[in-house]
Amino acid sequence: MPRTSARGGPQTRARIAEVAARLFLERGFDGVTVAEVAREAGVSSVTVFKHFPRKEDLYLDRAVDAVELLRAAVRDRAPGVDVLASLRDTTIRLVDDRHPLSGVNERSAPFFRTVAASPSLVARAREIAYELERTLAEELDRDPAYDGDGELLAACFIAGYGTVLVATARRLIAAEPPGAVVDDQRARFERLFDALRNGF
Repeated sequence: MPRTSARGGPQTRARIAEVAARLFLERGFDGVTVAEVAREAGVSSVTVFKHFPRKEDLYLDRAVDAVELLRAAVRDRAPGVDVLASLRDTTIRLVDDRHPLSGVNERSAPFFRTVAASPSLVARAREIAYELERTLAEELDRDPAYDGDGELLAACFIAGYGTVLVATARRLIAAEPPGAVVDDQRARFERLFDALRNGF
């Protein structure tokens, strides 16, 4: 199996994202250029765009992880576990682990402040949500064990997740106690899955 060069591999991608996040947090998303990120990371702008096609993706770099988590929730669930149960388990695990995608990571508050201050980041976040919805719908349509409406479930789940995440972001930006925010977020996710299973 051929080796991936350090310049083009996952370590380089992680380094670029780390540098970009630091610069964006320090100076705001619109106050930093891709060329500055590249220079600070010790790579060329071409290398940056090889890993991140858009500047916004430098900061919203967890979209790739979100895609993989959604696919795994459908493809890798144990026999007898339905899709909703698998999505619920994945979601609650993200919260309990304080994963960055949960929105309750220790870095979430400054992350959300930076996103909220940039219209282009907000717009890209909405695009990513739609892309995730399409990814989940396609996975459900391919799954022979799922006989429901994949498009409808995907739309409701992604919209519900986003609604909870936005509320969490507002509370963290307002400097509410993190513990209370986490508890409420977890409870709201549980209500979301109750509604998805039993109807609103």
